Amino acid sequence: MASDVKTRTKAPGRRNAPPPLNNYIGDRKPWLSNARRRSLTGWGFLLPAALLILFMSFIPMAQAFVLSLQTGRGTRLEFADPLWYNYQRLLNDEIFKLTLTNTFIYLIIQVPIMLALALVLANLLNNPKLRFKALWRTAIFLPCAVSLVSYSLVFRTLFANDGFVNDMLLGVGVIDGPINWLGQADTARFVIILGLLWRWTGYNMVFYLAALQNIDHSSVEAARMDGANAFQTFWYVTVPQLKPMIVLTAILSINGTLQLFDESWALTRGGPAYQTMSMAHYLYEVSFQKNPNFGYAAAISYVILMLVAILSFIQMKVGDKRD
Repeated sequence: MASDVKTRTKAPGRRNAPPPLNNYIGDRKPWLSNARRRSLTGWGFLLPAALLILFMSFIPMAQAFVLSLQTGRGTRLEFADPLWYNYQRLLNDEIFKLTLTNTFIYLIIQVPIMLALALVLANLLNNPKLRFKALWRTAIFLPCAVSLVSYSLVFRTLFANDGFVNDMLLGVGVIDGPINWLGQADTARFVIILGLLWRWTGYNMVFYLAALQNIDHSSVEAARMDGANAFQTFWYVTVPQLKPMIVLTAILSINGTLQLFDESWALTRGGPAYQTMSMAHYLYEVSFQKNPNFGYAAAISYVILMLVAILSFIQMKVGDKRD
């Protein structure tokens, strides 16, 4: 009788409700886990920048390489025969060899002096007992923020035949007559190197100051307690801890010098007779002056790129001494 009542109370045609969905997927991991969501979010932020780099850098680099295989004037270009003709022409171009020599002279002389000065200045200005530190740091850093046109005009005026430098040297009896600083190859190169040192030493000093903030001061104090003087502490304790930053600034400085254009153009116009012209300045001249040859200029740009890549690779290998 009880079973009949149960049968009558159940609605005809109604099926039992299915078990909850959690019983089926409760033991499975969701497809969009937290780690995958974070990864996709990161790629979402990186994608716009990656696309910009692709379209603004890598595609133009590929187009420049194709252009370096072409010859002709203006827009009338055709593929060279042989394809490497522009690169072969570089080997016989005396002006390019001279600009390459000039660039390496700037590199060999200016970069080591600049980095050494920046390191010494950063160490001096990191002294907690030094007064007016902010003023000195700002004064040394400001030259890299000065307009190229302004500082080139000042330097050309200082080193003119009747400029302040000649007047000062004549006044103290160092020279008997005015020196044509910008009209001779050696002195003009000296002016360019001096301008580079004045402009970029403070820029590198800021990198070293930032790195000095992360130095382990306990090691410095331990060296002093062991009897090391200031120079020994600086050379054997501080400098090794700055090695990664020294490698970085060396790579940036060498790359910048290999692509040097501003000082060669603004201070000396590459003269006298190409004796101070840099490779980047020659590239500009070939591209936009004296019967523009874009194919040959593209070949010069790729030589500069290869030099930058090779020297950067060597520095990274030399500087990487991880155990």
